[in-house]
Amino acid sequence: MREGSAWAWVPSVSFSAGVPYVAVMMLSTVMYKNLGISNADLAFYTAWLYLPWVVKPLWSPIVELVGTKRRWIVLLQLVCGAGLAAVALTLHASDFFRWTLLIFWLMAFASATQDIATDGFYMLGLPTQHQQAAFVGVRSTFYKLAMIAGQGGLVYLAGELIKSTGDPVHAWSMVFALMAVVFLLLCGWHQFILPRPDSDRTHNAGGALWRDFVYTFVSFFQKKDIVVTLGFLLLYRLGEAQLLKMAAPFLLDPRDKGGLGLTTSDFGLVYGTIGVCALLAGGLVGGVVVSRFGLKRALMPMVFIMHVPDLVFVYLATALPEHLTTIALCLAVEQFGYGFGFAAFLLYMVLVADGPHKTAHYAMCTGFMALGMMLPGMVSGWIQQQLGYQHFFVWACISTLPAFAMAARVRIPADFGR
Repeated sequence: MREGSAWAWVPSVSFSAGVPYVAVMMLSTVMYKNLGISNADLAFYTAWLYLPWVVKPLWSPIVELVGTKRRWIVLLQLVCGAGLAAVALTLHASDFFRWTLLIFWLMAFASATQDIATDGFYMLGLPTQHQQAAFVGVRSTFYKLAMIAGQGGLVYLAGELIKSTGDPVHAWSMVFALMAVVFLLLCGWHQFILPRPDSDRTHNAGGALWRDFVYTFVSFFQKKDIVVTLGFLLLYRLGEAQLLKMAAPFLLDPRDKGGLGLTTSDFGLVYGTIGVCALLAGGLVGGVVVSRFGLKRALMPMVFIMHVPDLVFVYLATALPEHLTTIALCLAVEQFGYGFGFAAFLLYMVLVADGPHKTAHYAMCTGFMALGMMLPGMVSGWIQQQLGYQHFFVWACISTLPAFAMAARVRIPADFGR
């Protein structure tokens, strides 16, 4: 395939892969906070939405065995688009929390499955290593643009609609309706423009594939130092998992409840836009540092730079600054550190997955990574309500200590990453 034709679908597929994830994992938190859901319920139930990304390796063979990856992508985008429209409609119901959570669950499973199909389709639609290398940056950039558009632009739009109408239900209903229209248009575009590689076909050797699948799981848990590896994957973001769940409630809660009292529009600007841009910058700089010094030398400094900036939330919860510039700067520092340190985590998963089953083993690593975010996130709201924001953020910083302990124990080849 010519690289010129790949530009017609690689950016849009990457962007559309990010949209449902942003809706399920980020917009839902802000929306529920605007609609009066308690921090404990908000954190517990939205953290459960990580589960499809935890267990997606379990049904990945189905994507290989049934239909084509092209068909999976288009079908799942149709499901996600319908889900976005359903959220817009059910927000007006009296029991909206239950119905929207059910829809978000469906979208989460569809999005996680779309990730499987999309990763496989890239390798088929861009068959040469040169093409895959040429577009790896494009994929990452447009996925992150979906985060900025959702967590930044759409949250800002919701805030402005709340200001003008005084009705958060109507505002978020309009936002999700807009997302549904855009996403269904992307679905139609991909039905028309996605290539049809000859290698993208249904497999018939189902028994052999299933046997290989079982062996793939067994071989992952037979890796050297697997206990240390699993500990690292589960604990590296223990503090960050709790902090991230409570960041939006803290920034949005009024000052008499210990929050900063930002409007939804201000949140979309300082956290969803400036914060995400700092996150991207941190990831890029982190990648450069690892390529220069190697993961072994860079890991501990990167763990330090990732977690120490969490202290800015302790400062924010203590000082409660009023100037938006000060708040934006603090959030940018924290998000830059998060992106910087997360680059090391991603590269470590590449190291763990290396071998004859690297695609499946990397998917398993990401599953444990998601589990490490889901479990602490579930209890973060309850902990915050017991401690208050100031002491909660102190607790979140203390929770980063296991990451330092596990980073000191993992074994990394001296030249890996260079």
